[in-house]
Amino acid sequence: MIQQKLLSHCRSYIVEILNGFENRKAEILLALESESKSSAGDKHETGRAMIQLEREKLGEQIKKFELHQKHLIHLENHINSEYVKLGSVVTTNQSNYYISFPVRECIIKSKIYYCISAQSPIGKLLLGKKVGDQIIFNNTTSLILEVF
Repeated sequence: MIQQKLLSHCRSYIVEILNGFENRKAEILLALESESKSSAGDKHETGRAMIQLEREKLGEQIKKFELHQKHLIHLENHINSEYVKLGSVVTTNQSNYYISFPVRECIIKSKIYYCISAQSPIGKLLLGKKVGDQIIFNNTTSLILEVF
């Protein structure tokens, strides 16, 4: 149940970000059209180049989040294991984590769950661990209490 809420949280966040990117894309296209109507010259060319760079950067960000969206399938098909892996919820004596994507934290029943990537520093430390194992991050030792 907690995993489903966390998965839904991640899905909503990704959709929210992608919608924001689509809005920004529309703004960039309008700016590009406006710039095209300007008079020719160095200022005009610089403006078009800046808009084009912003458009390319936005395209890369969109690709990244679309890839996150595709990876949601792996999280949907998560099978509980005694070892931490992608899709696991990990409770420690310090914090709670959902090994998924780096999105904002999620509060469920007054508990904060940090949605983190398996490639994040803490994610790397947690992967493959089980209940009773410890990790040390920033000189703080955390004991794994639960993995599901």
